Amino acid sequence: HHIDKWYNDASRLINDPDVNAVYIATPPNVHQELAEMVAKAGKPAYVEKPMARTYEECQKMVSAFEKYNQPLYVAYYRRALPNFLKVKELVESGSIGDVRMINIEMIKPIRPDVITHLEDNWRVNPDIAGGGYFFDLASHQLDYLDFLFGPVQEASGISINQTGNYPADDMTLATFSFDDGVVGSGTWCFTAGQTVDKEITTIIGSKGHITYGTFDNSVVSWETEEGKRSEEFTMPDHIQQPLIQQVVDDLLGTGECVSNGVSAARTNKVMEQIVS
Repeated sequence: HHIDKWYNDASRLINDPDVNAVYIATPPNVHQELAEMVAKAGKPAYVEKPMARTYEECQKMVSAFEKYNQPLYVAYYRRALPNFLKVKELVESGSIGDVRMINIEMIKPIRPDVITHLEDNWRVNPDIAGGGYFFDLASHQLDYLDFLFGPVQEASGISINQTGNYPADDMTLATFSFDDGVVGSGTWCFTAGQTVDKEITTIIGSKGHITYGTFDNSVVSWETEEGKRSEEFTMPDHIQQPLIQQVVDDLLGTGECVSNGVSAARTNKVMEQIVS
């Protein structure tokens, strides 16, 4: 009964003539179904991340919006935040020379401090989320690397449920590469002790390196032969606002949004390659 009511309410809102675009902020298990309803209604959609539970679901969403000639955006909002744009500027200006490799380290206790904890923690239920905290959090990290270096060409890894604390995997190790020879690695552990709580990404180049946090802080640090520098950025009051502005500009034809269904689907594909 509750599911039927929820579905009917969603359908009514999506098809309301006064609704011009739809924000899908549910858990991932219903992203595809709702997105296809929005596309069929002839409206744009802005979908939370990860885009869906599987790459196949993502592809179906992309196809639906192509069929009905509507834009599809995904909430990988870090692509538009000032600290991440600074990292992109440092990489593209050659400040650290030619990029050699990337390393992601995310070591968190059993209740990570970077998410909102709900009584019903759907994030660690693969039937709802597609995976565990890796899908929920690493998706931001990997999507941003897609923004920096283009699509990942190869990815593989090991993913296991080491502790049995919940249904999803809690330990993931990965390697990946890009088409220009840049390689990367990542470690995600969500059952560590408090003494080693850390989250950092390092980009290593031929003339220096850059470090930044995707969740823990808004500081970008870099070091070259000329010395060490760092910059702390102030985040907008509404964290998704810069990307939402890109969505608005794209819809008005005055700009372009850097996070869409095609780019976001690639992130799901990479995560599947890592955990399979």
